[in-house]
Amino acid sequence: MSQAQAQVQAQAIAITPGDPCGIGPEIIARAFLEDFMATANRKAGEQVTHACFVAGDVGLMQKAALLVDPNGRQLKVKPIAQVSEALVQPPGVIPVLQVASLDANLPWGQIDARAGRFAGECVVWATQAALNKQIAALVTAPLHKEALSAAGAPFNAFPGHTELLQSEAARHVGVPLAQMPVRMMLANDELRTVLVSIHMSLRQALDAVTYGNVLESLRIAHQSLTLLLGRPPKIAVAGLNPHAGEGGLFGREEIEIIEPALQAARAEGILAMGPYAPDTVFMRARQKNKCEAEFDVVLAMYHDQGLIPVKYMGLELGVNVTLGLPLVRTSPDHGTAFDIAGQCVADAASIRSAIRMARQLSD
Repeated sequence: MSQAQAQVQAQAIAITPGDPCGIGPEIIARAFLEDFMATANRKAGEQVTHACFVAGDVGLMQKAALLVDPNGRQLKVKPIAQVSEALVQPPGVIPVLQVASLDANLPWGQIDARAGRFAGECVVWATQAALNKQIAALVTAPLHKEALSAAGAPFNAFPGHTELLQSEAARHVGVPLAQMPVRMMLANDELRTVLVSIHMSLRQALDAVTYGNVLESLRIAHQSLTLLLGRPPKIAVAGLNPHAGEGGLFGREEIEIIEPALQAARAEGILAMGPYAPDTVFMRARQKNKCEAEFDVVLAMYHDQGLIPVKYMGLELGVNVTLGLPLVRTSPDHGTAFDIAGQCVADAASIRSAIRMARQLSD
């Protein structure tokens, strides 16, 4: 491949279909359909799916396209052989690069090891493509963690997307996993939150609140959001305990762990403030009615502390961004939704937001 061809391909965004038994394929097809409908109705606006392609299975996307367009008059699934072909497709065409195959017509809404393996294989292909600069970014539709685990080795070693991406990136760069630290950021139009720990039990998450992990999280959030915002972000740090420990009355983690990490971060020029009471700090970081918020992001101490405020504002609005990797990866802020899969009711708003965020981060 010539350098010019590589530069062209690197403008494309790969979308992985996630678990084929969930809503991932459906919301991808709907995102392409919504762009086609906007064009057909001559509505001005962005074509979110332009230069996007599905890294998955042609048959699966044909099934999804017929679900959202039963008459087959508006959507067409087109197999492609090269990533660059995605850049020249008109609205209404879903380009699909065959990177993994399904050995069965799996039903909607069921946990299946074959589905987990397929989802994992698609993510591995797209991750390697992003690491090799063959694509600009990857957007991952939701996979089912139980199905991924049921798929067996190597996928049962990873709790979810983030850990799989981290492993592939570390192997590509040639460093131990510990030298490829990653963090999860959940964001919508009004609120951003970064997590100190991700997929582990609450008891383990409490043990993960260490000086090193908090400081590392602040560094990753600072570096990533500086690129996104074009300036150093103002980072609010949530306490671990009620009232941020209330001066040690409700726990000493703030005094002994979080505050020293904050001091070290500030000495490095990071605009880190806190720790603040976790039941109110998210409101202070919320940008509402186009009014500037007090903070740009909240660093939460564990998974649910940070995700509940964002998800409460609407699952269809949130985007998951993996920070700390040498690639751009985003995903919708919702799961596989097996209970509604195949019913043609899933909303594509979150995956459209994820595509927008991926393009913004990769520009």
